[in-house]
Amino acid sequence: MLKINENYLKLQASYLFSDIAKRVAAFQEANPATDVIKLGIGDVTKALPAACVTAFHDAVDEMAADSSFRGYGPEQGYPFLREAIAKNDFQARGAEIEADEIFVSDGAKCDTGNIQELFSVDAQIAIPDPVYPVYLDTNVMAGRTGIFADGRYEGLVYLDSTKENNYVPELPTEPVDLIYLCFPNNPTGSTATKEQLKSWVDYARENKALILFDAAYEAFIRDDALPHSIYEIDGAREVAIEFRSFSKNAGFTGTRCAYTVVPKECMAYDSSGNKQAVHPLWNRRHCTKFNGVSYPVQRAAEAVYSRQGREQIKELVGYYLTNADLIAREIGKLGFSYAGGDNSPYIWIFGNQDSWEFFDMLLNKAGVVCTPGAGFGKCGQGYIRLSAFNSHENVERAMARIKKALS
Repeated sequence: MLKINENYLKLQASYLFSDIAKRVAAFQEANPATDVIKLGIGDVTKALPAACVTAFHDAVDEMAADSSFRGYGPEQGYPFLREAIAKNDFQARGAEIEADEIFVSDGAKCDTGNIQELFSVDAQIAIPDPVYPVYLDTNVMAGRTGIFADGRYEGLVYLDSTKENNYVPELPTEPVDLIYLCFPNNPTGSTATKEQLKSWVDYARENKALILFDAAYEAFIRDDALPHSIYEIDGAREVAIEFRSFSKNAGFTGTRCAYTVVPKECMAYDSSGNKQAVHPLWNRRHCTKFNGVSYPVQRAAEAVYSRQGREQIKELVGYYLTNADLIAREIGKLGFSYAGGDNSPYIWIFGNQDSWEFFDMLLNKAGVVCTPGAGFGKCGQGYIRLSAFNSHENVERAMARIKKALS
């Protein structure tokens, strides 16, 4: 008799964004004349930068000729992209990251979900609350939690991110092995200073822990004093893995390209307490279960770092940040407290009511889709998240509708 992995039965009935999609679909079926404006899921709406499109076309043309055709590429990514990433995203900011410490993939979501496979099932996990659901659900699937009760899974250490701590969690008060951090944060839009990240790096070094640092939204940081990478902190190479994506800065949500950085000094421990380098473990996992990102996509990603690409990315990010400014300004005028919107494309809004009730009210009265904060964890109850990923015109219309609905 074939048995299932019963850890899957612990998962909540549906994935957050699937629930949202079902409610929106039901509303649109009942109200076919209503133009729904979606400020919920963080999917971009602007086309790929012209520099990336040109590189994409050129690479496809290469694939069309026998003399320049490419078959399987290196699973870790082509050297031309890994070298561009190391030079521009890290070395330019004083972070000592080499090209062979970078693993190109098809998404930060995949990597943040897959990385936990390297670590023991009895590892003590610390996860922020509210949290991007993938961090949580993949550990549930792996069997690192107990049952779900009173809004949380038994066996996890939750790091509360609240208004009182500016949505930057405090260090754990009990020993943990694996720590998930995300800055600029999804969903709260909060950011962490170098001093705050240093405290986490110091904690990890003292406690032989490892930080999984999601920096998918670093391109939206406007404050020059804020770190873009955890590797800007001394000692982070020993205790941190960083995840990045081309999805939000360059619009690759439908094209799929991201990368994970695993420094060679990054260590975990075997059952005898001996140090084991994580880099070769991730390399083995990557090569075994992944066949690499396509050559045209990697050429398109490389174009992000060209002179034209840099200019176009800056314009694209600025476009969405202008939307974020508008949402934050109008939400503030309506009297709501909020976080994010200044160095992040997300605005985290305290609605002073049940999150799903707020979601339904905005959908039914304004035709605007948000994301209910309760879907991100117990500390998200009472909040909603609005996304800046839409057109200027739609954001203006959405905010006018929300103002009218709330008045």
